[in-house]
Amino acid sequence: MELNLHRLWIFMQVVEHQGFSAAAHRLYMSQPSVSNQVRRLEQSLKVTLIDRSGSRARPTAEGEVLAEYGKRVFLLAEEAVTAVQQVSGLASGRLLVGGSTTVGTYLLPPLLAGFQERYPGIECDIFVGNNEAVLERLLAGDIRVAVVAGAPTASQLVPETVLGERLVLIAAPGHPLAARDEVCPRDLSGCRFLLREPGSQTRELQEQVLTHWELTHVSRGDVWGPEAVKQCVVAGLGLALISEHAVVEDVRAGTLTVLPVAVRPVNLVRRRDRLLSPAERAFIELLRSVGEWPRELPAVDAP
Repeated sequence: MELNLHRLWIFMQVVEHQGFSAAAHRLYMSQPSVSNQVRRLEQSLKVTLIDRSGSRARPTAEGEVLAEYGKRVFLLAEEAVTAVQQVSGLASGRLLVGGSTTVGTYLLPPLLAGFQERYPGIECDIFVGNNEAVLERLLAGDIRVAVVAGAPTASQLVPETVLGERLVLIAAPGHPLAARDEVCPRDLSGCRFLLREPGSQTRELQEQVLTHWELTHVSRGDVWGPEAVKQCVVAGLGLALISEHAVVEDVRAGTLTVLPVAVRPVNLVRRRDRLLSPAERAFIELLRSVGEWPRELPAVDAP
């Protein structure tokens, strides 16, 4: 019995994308070609690997077993490439960094621009998502280095705190509380709070702050992403706790007013069992040298 790695890779794409059409699009192949390669893999193993009876292609019990081994095979292949790259250094290569929404939007672009200026032969890419999405990809092996807000707890991951980040309470300038010299938690009991989507580390900290302020029963709404949160606050739909770095330009323009609330750690995270490439090691050293994420908001007494 021979396991063809090319066909195994195609099968893995069908499983990951839950369909032959989606896998074909991902692989730049025709759907009949993808179906044929998976069928030939099934014939060589003498088992059915994909359940084709539903609207989505799902692995059979045998297919699930093969998919788990397939992940290990291709992770090992990636490590082999990384080991070879370590010999050639930083003359060429690719760097993919994951970032939670705020970090990936406001910290990583200028940081990677500086990295690429220093190492022009390295191609840089960023994957941005909420903490849950980034950590899922990290655990799956799709990315090997990430910078996220908060500290993940999965045993397979190694977190390292590299920066701190303040959360601020934002309101529209015309909000009744904006004219106050001092705001206490009890003054916020009648306000509506706009929270980030579930799965966001910001959402977790927002909930913690509201609990600390004894405001767990305030009116609240869910909004996806920091930019949408800001626009909702500007429109007068409520108050929000958000990263200071997401509102620098808005504060300068006078469209938002802020009140500092809390600090959360920004962590570099990587898989415990993965070998880092020269580009990833160089990026980590650059990140460690930042020291402090620049603070540009005026200081105001916290509630």
